[in-house]
Amino acid sequence: MRYQAALRPDIININDNDPAVATALSIINDGTRYNFLLDMQSLRYALVAYVKSPVGEFVENLRRELHPNLPHLAAHITFLPPRLLRGTEAAALQMLAGICSQAEPFEVTLGDVQSFVPTTPTVYIRVTSGAARLQELHDQLNKQLLAFAEEWPYIPHLTVVKMATEAMAEQALRMARERWQQYAGSRRILLDRLTFVREDAQNCWVDLAPVLLGGSLVTP
Repeated sequence: MRYQAALRPDIININDNDPAVATALSIINDGTRYNFLLDMQSLRYALVAYVKSPVGEFVENLRRELHPNLPHLAAHITFLPPRLLRGTEAAALQMLAGICSQAEPFEVTLGDVQSFVPTTPTVYIRVTSGAARLQELHDQLNKQLLAFAEEWPYIPHLTVVKMATEAMAEQALRMARERWQQYAGSRRILLDRLTFVREDAQNCWVDLAPVLLGGSLVTP
């Protein structure tokens, strides 16, 4: 069944003369490409930037080394952590298109390997240069349809691995620091293409639509 996006002007101002929004509308209303369900209240969504450069490949290989039993998870930097929507996928994508079309692509630089222990047994690489821009865009997006009371403060980072226990995370942290010290490639990442994703099962996320910074939603 084809789903026609219903706009609420009290939630977000939509200018359908904007090329970015016009493109979003054409994608959103194409029910054969994206399955926009009417009941989305229990599903979680996030906005990420996949890292497909050599440093992304390094992180994915390191994750497999540290935790071979984990399902594959593409290396990514999170712009919006998992959250419930305050509306439909269609309306959320329209909002993303409007905000992201006004934000220019930018570069970030990766810093040291750290962990979120004792909060969670997660090892990550912190974003240094460009972190303020990530924080700014996160704050712009965490509003209205996408507003969510996040469990922890937003820290720009590239996740390496989430272990089962703190002790395992501490061991993984030591090994990750050794591997990262040996990494000779570039630690800079251009962020220009984001992806809106939905959680379909634990540790399983499905891409819904790509969004370009300074551009529009685009065909995958």
